[in-house]
Amino acid sequence: MDARPSTRPDRRTFAIISHPDAGKTTLTEKLLLFGGAIHAAGEVKARGAARRARSDWMKIEQQRGISVTSSVMTFERDGLTFNLLDTPGHEDFSEDTYRTLTAVDSAVMVIDAARGIEAQTRKLFEVCRLRSVPIITFINKVDREGREPFSLLDEIADQLALDVAPMNWPVGMGGMFEGLYDLEGQRLMRPAADGTAAFEGDVTAVSGLDDPRLAAAISADALARLTEETELAGAGYAAFDAEAYRHGDLTPVYFGSALKDFGVAELIDALARFAPSPRPQPADPAPVSPDDQAVTGFIFKVQANMNPMHRDRVAFMRLCSGRFRRGMKLTQVGTGKAISVHSPILFFARERETAEEAWPGDIIGIPNHGTLRVGDTLTDGAPRVITGLPNFAPELLRRVALKDPTKTKQLRKALDDLAEEGIIQVFYPEIGSQWVVGVVGQLQLEVLVSRLEVEYKVDARLEASPWDTARWIAGSEADLKSFAEFHRGGLARDRDDALVFMAKDAWEVNYVAGRYPAIRFSATRERA
Repeated sequence: MDARPSTRPDRRTFAIISHPDAGKTTLTEKLLLFGGAIHAAGEVKARGAARRARSDWMKIEQQRGISVTSSVMTFERDGLTFNLLDTPGHEDFSEDTYRTLTAVDSAVMVIDAARGIEAQTRKLFEVCRLRSVPIITFINKVDREGREPFSLLDEIADQLALDVAPMNWPVGMGGMFEGLYDLEGQRLMRPAADGTAAFEGDVTAVSGLDDPRLAAAISADALARLTEETELAGAGYAAFDAEAYRHGDLTPVYFGSALKDFGVAELIDALARFAPSPRPQPADPAPVSPDDQAVTGFIFKVQANMNPMHRDRVAFMRLCSGRFRRGMKLTQVGTGKAISVHSPILFFARERETAEEAWPGDIIGIPNHGTLRVGDTLTDGAPRVITGLPNFAPELLRRVALKDPTKTKQLRKALDDLAEEGIIQVFYPEIGSQWVVGVVGQLQLEVLVSRLEVEYKVDARLEASPWDTARWIAGSEADLKSFAEFHRGGLARDRDDALVFMAKDAWEVNYVAGRYPAIRFSATRERA
């Protein structure tokens, strides 16, 4: 084994979370642009060529203008490596987002200045809170008409029970926008005078709000308003505290416009300065520290057909400890099988490069043929299982019907692939031959049908099923046998052969659970 270097490279592994249309995809592009990972950013809703953001590659994403899978992108800036995980904004893909958030050390929460906190933003924040993931807030689109800064900050503080620390302040908003004022660095960033309102590097350093250079740079009304508002903000909101931020008690807030390049560089600098390095990961029998010598990682996502030309399957692994090197053998905890990782890859959307080595915090792709699944732990040390990656009970159940019965084999392959990705769940009823797919939201069903057609050339339709929800059940052999005698018509097995009770609705679940107190009905299930 190679000697470990005295210091390991530092990483910032973070996710971007938001409600749809808050500007997350545009911000992702600009972070990559400012980080030097790309040289040109195409506006997401550009006319003509209708260029899509580089992180959205699936056909249905391009058609609908939304992100439905999690993309991983790596870039370097000022000696740090940033691993950016772009998450689905649509609530129907909350499972994928939840698993992605298990793989990050911090998050950027994007809020639309006109809309404030929306339902999906709140849900994603709660997932971050469950895992103590610290959050930096980016209030986007300040160059458009929106709500007052105080209203937005108060909403974050009240609804999310967070202290807020504004790090910059908008000099007007919408049609009165004259720039951003850096509260810490005492700098004014102004839009270009060519009518685009974009930030092109026009920065004025000042000694304070009474500096004549500031008065010369913005209108008198704007200066008066900026002076009054920042004095109120200084008195009414918490000062930034790095420890409180890392504990998840405080969020630094940056106002900006991703589309116009305002606040993007400051956001990257904040991630570099404040966001935590790789943190310990929960595991059984003991947490995995990034300082551990043994290489340990876990699979939080599997994606099939990223390259439509090659029926490929890539498992995304978050490295938790040790120095990974290309070609090393890792043991798949659970099966005990040794896996040689010969062609690990780093991602930038569709583009890939071979990873010769990786360190804690890095996300690498492992090409495989169905060997690796979401929730797997890989290690070259003592067996430990990373915890906290559950499956969730589906809220929609549909039967799958083939239009061409000769395609049964292809359908089984497709459903297995998509279930391994965690996009759907597949259930095999104890009685009857039609397979049942389970999802959290309606959009997942649309994605399923689209991908069956585009990627697998399978023409299928989804039919109503007698059931609307499902629960994993467990108990003694005798209790399960007794239960099955009366409820076999509602029993199925999942892909791991775990027993599942499918019910007509939540009322039936509660009723049946009340009649069988010795049996556990669970809405989540972690793989053994």
